[in-house]
Amino acid sequence: MNKTKQLVLTALFIAIGVVLPQAFHMIPNAGSVILPMHIPVLISGFAVGPVYGLICGILTPVLSHFIFGMPPVPVLPGMVCELAVYGLMTGLLNKLIKMENRLAKAYCVLILAMLAGRVTYGILNSLVFRAGSYSMSAWVSAAFITAIPGIIIQLVLIPILVSRLQAAKLFD
Repeated sequence: MNKTKQLVLTALFIAIGVVLPQAFHMIPNAGSVILPMHIPVLISGFAVGPVYGLICGILTPVLSHFIFGMPPVPVLPGMVCELAVYGLMTGLLNKLIKMENRLAKAYCVLILAMLAGRVTYGILNSLVFRAGSYSMSAWVSAAFITAIPGIIIQLVLIPILVSRLQAAKLFD
């Protein structure tokens, strides 16, 4: 894929990642339950590779914060790192994992990337961003329990979207 197409797709995923959550912010806590910003960032790694996926993961929450004030300042640093890992890992794992079945490969890549991002979020919040005030139970609650609907949406929607976008030749 040429650089222009990668840049355009990255910008598109960033724009979707900034705008999509606004549809959910009218519902209290919907952002942390449905995780709408995660979806375009996770897909971006599949579409544009690890470097542009990383960039998408960094810029999406930062731009959203400056434009709409969400995510809020206390959550922003951890979320930037989590989404950066999502974009990087989906792109990297998509290149490294060799499987014939596209859907099975998408699930493997997605699950590993989601785990890597959530672990990064937990470690950095507990050791750096919220040291002393962030516990294991807070991490499990935020990353897994509260996010169950969003995780299910990601596991159902993203492999299907990636498969459809690949079939449409939007990306390799």
